Amino acid sequence: MELRPLGSTGVLVSALGLGTVKLGRTEGVKYPRAFELPGDEDARSLLELAAELGINLLDTAPAYGTSEERLGRLLAGERERWIISTKVGEEFERGVSRFDFSARHVRQSVERSLRRLGTDRLDLVLVHSDGDEAGVPREQAESERPRRGARARPLEALHALAELRREGKVRAAGFSAKTVAGARAAMAGSDVLMLTLNPEEREMLPVVREACAAGVGVLVKKALVSGRLEGLGADPVEACLRFALGEPGVSSVVVGTIDPAHLRHDAAAAERAGR
Repeated sequence: MELRPLGSTGVLVSALGLGTVKLGRTEGVKYPRAFELPGDEDARSLLELAAELGINLLDTAPAYGTSEERLGRLLAGERERWIISTKVGEEFERGVSRFDFSARHVRQSVERSLRRLGTDRLDLVLVHSDGDEAGVPREQAESERPRRGARARPLEALHALAELRREGKVRAAGFSAKTVAGARAAMAGSDVLMLTLNPEEREMLPVVREACAAGVGVLVKKALVSGRLEGLGADPVEACLRFALGEPGVSSVVVGTIDPAHLRHDAAAAERAGR
């Protein structure tokens, strides 16, 4: 599979990445059909298949239930084979999301992800935005930040990630945005943006192009419209991947599946779309 540069980070990622929410969480996910978490044998086989298909990017998050812990066990001894992306800011507990973008929580979250994943570095950490994307971009002065004790907003978490990057615990940092304004505000302080892009949702397309010009990598989420593919052609998967991967600024499209047949189809479609 084609490897693409992740912006200016020096990291190369496969055109297709594997999202792992379905390895750790069944509640509160926006897929059209219910699913069960796979057992360890099936999950390990899925990861082996991903590697065989040329996929090197795995996307996880603390909010994905037990995904990080499971990956830590399943990838033992194979860490160098993968580029691992995780997140900070969102916790999912007892069926409800809770958000904390404070510097203290960001550091605690990164340290916990390092332990769970059994590694001494995280290739990429993204702020898992709650959509309240007003705030202070990373490049603004210390004096312009909100007063101590005020609720931290998503963009402020980039400050803490920058410090963790300087310490070598995080190789690259960025922002998983929900709004165009938030993505643009985060761009100057991010190595990578994660953006929604598919034939039905094109609002982020100008941001993808701006990120490309700025040397900021782009990971695409929801490229397959969260599985709602009706009316998108004879092979809607290929149509969606061709749409996203046809943009020069897109580094990788992250798809979340636990079905080996679907993963094979997605990988073949990505190969065709990238030609």
